[in-house]
Amino acid sequence: MRSRTRIGVAVLLPLLLGAGRAPAGPTPLPEAKIVVLKSLRSLQLFSRGRLVRVYKIGLGSSPVGPKRRQGDRRTPEGMYRICLKNPRSQYYLSLQMSYPNRADADRGLADGLLSREEHRRIADAERRGAPPPSNTQLGGDVFLHGGGSASDWTWGCMALNNPEMKEIFALVSVGTPVEIRP
Repeated sequence: MRSRTRIGVAVLLPLLLGAGRAPAGPTPLPEAKIVVLKSLRSLQLFSRGRLVRVYKIGLGSSPVGPKRRQGDRRTPEGMYRICLKNPRSQYYLSLQMSYPNRADADRGLADGLLSREEHRRIADAERRGAPPPSNTQLGGDVFLHGGGSASDWTWGCMALNNPEMKEIFALVSVGTPVEIRP
């Protein structure tokens, strides 16, 4: 018989956020995952499959539908990963998404938006866990960042209020999966 004590979110979250600890800051959540529900303007943060927190977000200024090309002001839809943490972001703090990924590159190649070399560079970046090239017709540089969640104002990023962005920035690592749903 297992006799492990389960710690509830009400107890766990303050500990993860640094309450009662030295000022070293919180440590990343174990097995973190982010799920974005575009239609609800909601970001859900999970740890080990359990919901930890829900945040309000703003999206690209043309929020309906998946990102298809540079400048369409849409937020991508699909499976991505955090590929870079930027503590010196123009928008407070930011986490770069691995958009475009291999699936986006496959579509871009089939639609004539990418060359075979651009497709190869995107696939190679995904394989290495590195930021993908952003200077293609698919666009790029899609981030989760601060700056406010009151409206859909970005070029395709997901925006939070700065205190919430600070919290997420501390709780997730490079490589964290991000699922963006319609």
